[in-house]
Amino acid sequence: MLQRCATIGAMKEQRLRVAHSPHVLDCISHSPAQTARIGQRLGELLGMGDLVLLLGEFGAGKTHFVKGVAAGLGSEDLVNSPSFVLVNEYRAGVKHDRLTIYHVDLYRLDDVREVSDIGLDEYVAGDGVCLIEWAERAADQLPDQRLNIIFSYVSETKRALRFEPHGPRYEALVAELKRAVVG
Repeated sequence: MLQRCATIGAMKEQRLRVAHSPHVLDCISHSPAQTARIGQRLGELLGMGDLVLLLGEFGAGKTHFVKGVAAGLGSEDLVNSPSFVLVNEYRAGVKHDRLTIYHVDLYRLDDVREVSDIGLDEYVAGDGVCLIEWAERAADQLPDQRLNIIFSYVSETKRALRFEPHGPRYEALVAELKRAVVG
């Protein structure tokens, strides 16, 4: 069973999690490099307006995953955790129409009201791809249509990744990802 994020309250967890669904994809990563490769596969499939929520404990691999997503989108930008600035913007490659990649990290927010102050709704509804780490801190302010990815520790080097789609776009996206990763 996946570990619970210590920062998620029961109601927020319920809002961000889905019951067992045939559309859910579970996989195990055996290294940070493999986590990035899984992210890269997803990045190759993402497009304008996509919203990906990255949920899980500190150090579970969310930023490594984002590095992979950016690479999959053809970005040559250096991807870092935006913990101190809250939002980093990267540019996708030509193949992905130079989309803006919004990498949001809500870890440092103390109050859910701060979400409005950083303009999160503009990133979510923007013309790029939006990836949000620690999204549970803004659970009630996020759209229902999205892809949740829950990262959990399995061992020192292994992580479980659970892809939970919400809405037809994200169900199709996870189905494509299954074909790309599993074959």
